[in-house]
Amino acid sequence: MYIRNSVPKIHVMPYRRLPNTDVARLRAIEAGLELGKRTSLTKLAFSQQTLEKLQIFYPHFLGAIRQLNISKQNQFDRSKEYGEIFRKSKLYLSHFLQVVNFAILRGEMKPEVIEFYGLKANSKATPPLNLEANVLTWGERIIEGEQKRVMKGGSPIYSPSIALVKVHYEEFKEAYRHQKMLQNITNRASTKVAELREQADELIQGMWNEVENSMVHLSDDEKREKASQYGIVYVYRASEQKKIEVENLQQSIVFS
Repeated sequence: MYIRNSVPKIHVMPYRRLPNTDVARLRAIEAGLELGKRTSLTKLAFSQQTLEKLQIFYPHFLGAIRQLNISKQNQFDRSKEYGEIFRKSKLYLSHFLQVVNFAILRGEMKPEVIEFYGLKANSKATPPLNLEANVLTWGERIIEGEQKRVMKGGSPIYSPSIALVKVHYEEFKEAYRHQKMLQNITNRASTKVAELREQADELIQGMWNEVENSMVHLSDDEKREKASQYGIVYVYRASEQKKIEVENLQQSIVFS
């Protein structure tokens, strides 16, 4: 009778993976705090000093993350309306200059009047208005230029009138200031979270080190099982996972 040789077991060790998202960081800290509530200090796998640090740090980190999320949401909620205001301001400025150019083409205005708006004579192209900075710059030039032209005896342009152009331009300027304010709030909140994130990683790593060190007398499997109760995450690398799959396949062939 032919008996297949047994396949030697491949010994693969998973590695500990620290949290890489704020949600995962909060979850790791919460796991430690929860065990700190229902486990006596003599049986807790990390020190009282670490527990106290977690208790002090957690509300600050949670509050900073919530503030960042609120700031991002406020900015997002405003962005659609802001985009429409930006679009209309560009549209009215562009249309106004097109009307000026048409009047020049029809001979109703002299070509040099375009210089009132900060453009070169005989230039039929409209200035770039794709960026916010472009609209802010050219909006001022066009509005001031039209006022100077009319003061020197030029007939006012209608459809759109400079008054209507100015209404949309001023609305954009106010929306732009407000949007920048929201961006600054978000940036400050993001910076605060980034600073606290480093502290969170240090605390979590310290807590997990203490947990694992308290279980050195256990086998690897037992240590990982108990450590996982403290929120420690163990994963296999892609190459190691492949080895496990190969081993399982070989074992299935042996015993088939």
